[in-house]
Amino acid sequence: MDVFTTKSGSVRGRRATRDRGVVAVRGIPYAAPPFGRLRFREPHPVEPWDGVRDCTAFGPVAPQSAELPGAPSWSPGDEDILTLNVWSPADGPGDLPVLVWLHGGAYVFGSSAQPDFDGTALAGRGLVVVTLNSRLGFEGFGHVPDADSGAPVPDADSGAPVPDADSGATAFPDNRGLLDQIAALEWVRDNISAFGGSPDRVTLAGQSSGATAAACLAVAGRARGLFRRAVLHSAVNAFATVEQAARTTAEVAAAAGVPATRAGLLAAPPEALVAATDRVCERYAQDPGSGQRHYDPAIYGPVADGVLLTADPLEALAAGAGGTVELLVCHTTEEYWLLDAVGSSARITSEAQLAAFAADFGLSAPLVEGHRERLPGSPVLDVYLSLCSGLLFAEYSTRLAEAHALAGGRVFLARFDRRRDRAGQRVRAWHCADIPFAFGNLHEESVHFLVGGPPGAADQELSRRMTRAWAGFAAHGDPGWAPLDGPAGSGATVRDWRTAAEEPAGAAGHGFRDLWRTAGLPSLAP
Repeated sequence: MDVFTTKSGSVRGRRATRDRGVVAVRGIPYAAPPFGRLRFREPHPVEPWDGVRDCTAFGPVAPQSAELPGAPSWSPGDEDILTLNVWSPADGPGDLPVLVWLHGGAYVFGSSAQPDFDGTALAGRGLVVVTLNSRLGFEGFGHVPDADSGAPVPDADSGAPVPDADSGATAFPDNRGLLDQIAALEWVRDNISAFGGSPDRVTLAGQSSGATAAACLAVAGRARGLFRRAVLHSAVNAFATVEQAARTTAEVAAAAGVPATRAGLLAAPPEALVAATDRVCERYAQDPGSGQRHYDPAIYGPVADGVLLTADPLEALAAGAGGTVELLVCHTTEEYWLLDAVGSSARITSEAQLAAFAADFGLSAPLVEGHRERLPGSPVLDVYLSLCSGLLFAEYSTRLAEAHALAGGRVFLARFDRRRDRAGQRVRAWHCADIPFAFGNLHEESVHFLVGGPPGAADQELSRRMTRAWAGFAAHGDPGWAPLDGPAGSGATVRDWRTAAEEPAGAAGHGFRDLWRTAGLPSLAP
């Protein structure tokens, strides 16, 4: 029987459908439901249970409006959202390396139940794989003001005043989503040996906002010692000050029709804040004069609260805050084309719009013209998407790697550049396309939009190479190529992920580094 004993109680999983040598245990609570008296607070320990808890289905997702292919959606009343899932070799020898996954989604959507993140293939390579849900949106990253002029804070369920046992500046902390992730890592430290994993061989991995979250935890003192390596795919350039987060709170509270106070925000149910967030984002999307948020209206992210985080991970890594954590960093070569394809980015098609975009982000004329020259014959939209790819993801990820290496850290850098033509359509190496390859989940129909249809033999071979690299890095700190030893170029210290038949992409893929290095990279706020 596939029963495992954790410190909170026993859990039952079942054999994975694809590989009967792997056991999947889903929906294990790692912290108490963060609602009612615990809303907007640090994660609290889960209540122990008697008997054997059935853990054969994913837990509820965090409050969000997104409905993603193959994954459950959130419904008001779903509260037991702080759960995780474990895939482990059924007859593993024990002391196995562990990979803990943080999903992306602009800090407002996504879950561990997405088919992209099934851990079966990686477990088949000898890893214990953990995926998790944490708080998103306002619940996870909204700034809750200090106490309201001494007024008692009401319980969200009963309306009765809540004793503020955690009184002080961190009673309602910023970065609650990151604190959830730390709680999950602490659960791994305390329980993963029961699943055959070693708490001393943990790698934290993430993509997009999940990658930036992992980078934040790599430089956060509170997470020190909980993992020794980190995999960062397409980390996003977005980090807020407390003042910026407070302005976002005021906007969301106004859209929800409540005061921007603790009491006012607690009185608004989660679904009201989800809807208010959507309205705020839509206003930015519809207003070309609204500045940076018009182009990609993501309004939440990590906050430099002075408690968990004091600086952007890029600045912190450059100062040596990453310590001995080893990094594997990757980005795709056409990141932003996905956001255009799904309609979540402004469409910039005229020279006037491109000039306004450059002005809003402080991008120099040589940087813009350099991209145009290296994309001869391309429309304005492609110049814009190429600039956004570097601004938001590719250049930021590369600089994270360089900063850690220059501070004395061990880091490996890769670029995902797999493309193909299918039915007359160009299949881009865009944001998220790399993850089904690295997880070994190309067979999942829900990922075919990301990867351009059903995979061919060359795609499967590329996927095997990428899963092997992740497994090698998690197990031994060696993905299969040399660590970065200085500024990233096109030499042997950077691995380009392509199928065997593909030629290097040249300037259209990743020939913009010299332009960015000369121009500099603006620090962005969500």
